[in-house]
Amino acid sequence: MLLILVSLLCAVHAAESCLQCDGSILRMHEDFILSAPTMNDQIELQDICNYAYVTYQDTSKAREGVIDPTTLYRAKTEYQSEFDRFLKMDHTGSLTFDTIQIMEKGRKILEKHLDAFISDGLCPNACGLLHRRVMDCLSCQYKMYICPSPTGQQDCGVFPVEAEEGGQAVLDCFLPWHRLLLGKPEYHYSWAPRKPGTKKLDESDFTALVVTPDSFVVLNQLHLDEEGTYRCSLQDQSGVVFFQVSFLLSVAPLPSQTRRASVTLPSLPHKDSSPFQPTEDLLVALIVMITVLTLTVCVGLTLVLGSKRQKS
Repeated sequence: MLLILVSLLCAVHAAESCLQCDGSILRMHEDFILSAPTMNDQIELQDICNYAYVTYQDTSKAREGVIDPTTLYRAKTEYQSEFDRFLKMDHTGSLTFDTIQIMEKGRKILEKHLDAFISDGLCPNACGLLHRRVMDCLSCQYKMYICPSPTGQQDCGVFPVEAEEGGQAVLDCFLPWHRLLLGKPEYHYSWAPRKPGTKKLDESDFTALVVTPDSFVVLNQLHLDEEGTYRCSLQDQSGVVFFQVSFLLSVAPLPSQTRRASVTLPSLPHKDSSPFQPTEDLLVALIVMITVLTLTVCVGLTLVLGSKRQKS
């Protein structure tokens, strides 16, 4: 019963630091304590374990007291590897001293990974507002951590974009830290016409274009009147803006030699006034004359043939 109570006590303390928020680390320590040859050895190892958890907790508290799943996995994997080597060692000397050393190595591993996470990974947003999911090292429960914009605002800059008439422009406002945002935020694209820089814009100048989970839009077959200020903002369903950028799109007209030439129909030939060139009136008169002559010949032949039949 005493041994069971000691093991439960170790588990309670273990839940108070980041490294022991992982169940595999808890079981590894418990198995190691139970493997001690005597009850006194087990109690002594338990005391070392409990003190190590206090140092782990202090190490976490000094570094925001939070950790993300990726950093916890890295620290856990490295510590497990070191602990496996420790178990294979010949502890003919002092098991107590060796146990203190491996627990301290675990603290240093945790410290190393937390330092890297806090300095580079916890709040990677150089601008904009980040709401992300992290684990509390004291409760081992997940919670939301807010990384405010270092500049105090969500606007992350203005970028010029140049394109040609009839060409294409790709507007992409993705940054890697967008993947860390809680929920399913969407990208809202809007547009304010007119050549960029010709007028100071306010909210009423913008027209909504598209709301999409994708960070980019593609503008094809650009026209001159499509230039202007395009704005991309990343928002959640309640309208909270985490990030915003503007693109100043300028559309250059095509050079004149590359424009499509207008099709000109060939001009009709001029009438020739030569007397030898047949005209429409002359052709009509000729047809009438031939027709009259043909009829006259037919009538004459009919009369001649009729008179011959009567004489016979």
